[in-house]
Amino acid sequence: MDWTAAVDGYCERVGPGLSAEPVNAVTNLAFVLAALWVWPRVRGLPKARGLSLVLGAIGIGSGLFHTVAQAWAGLADVLPIFLFVVLYIYAAHRDFWDQPRWLAGALTLASVPAMVAVGQVLPFRDALGGSAGYAPVPLLIFLHAALLARRAPATARRLAAGAAILCLSLAFRTLDGPVCPDFPLGTHFLWHVLNAVMLGWMIEVYRAHVLAGGGARR
Repeated sequence: MDWTAAVDGYCERVGPGLSAEPVNAVTNLAFVLAALWVWPRVRGLPKARGLSLVLGAIGIGSGLFHTVAQAWAGLADVLPIFLFVVLYIYAAHRDFWDQPRWLAGALTLASVPAMVAVGQVLPFRDALGGSAGYAPVPLLIFLHAALLARRAPATARRLAAGAAILCLSLAFRTLDGPVCPDFPLGTHFLWHVLNAVMLGWMIEVYRAHVLAGGGARR
């Protein structure tokens, strides 16, 4: 694979160059701002602090991708997102479900191939296009919310709200190509903004749950 190959996958980009996607590039600051907002709020919560750092890394990686627009930068874009998802699943199993490390780790590892498998059989996969790989994430969040409804109703409601924001965010990511002929700016930048809000919110959900329960499991 040529890691320096140019990538042109978004409506706003109409040519090469670092400034070919100015709005997509600048809106990645939303991730950094969200990380800076949650950082002082999660003092004393190691897993939340880790999630905050990864949230900032998402903004940096995505910013690289929407400026450099090469294959290696695409990897820098998706890897922090994947890491955030994995870390959050682990944190959820540890602190939402009070599971021991070995069980939380095993279920986290099992969740990854399970989400990949679900993504392959979604009935609306074709309609989602390049966003199909992200679709299992809100489904998993909704599942946790449903299962937590009696155990931790406030957390369940907040998780469901986060999943709903992610669904809206995914809709804008999916619409970027279809609306391009009539709206040359595209809608991918709204994916950035809403995703930053959603990820910051998910860290806040975790913080609220842990504080309500008296502390996180280490």
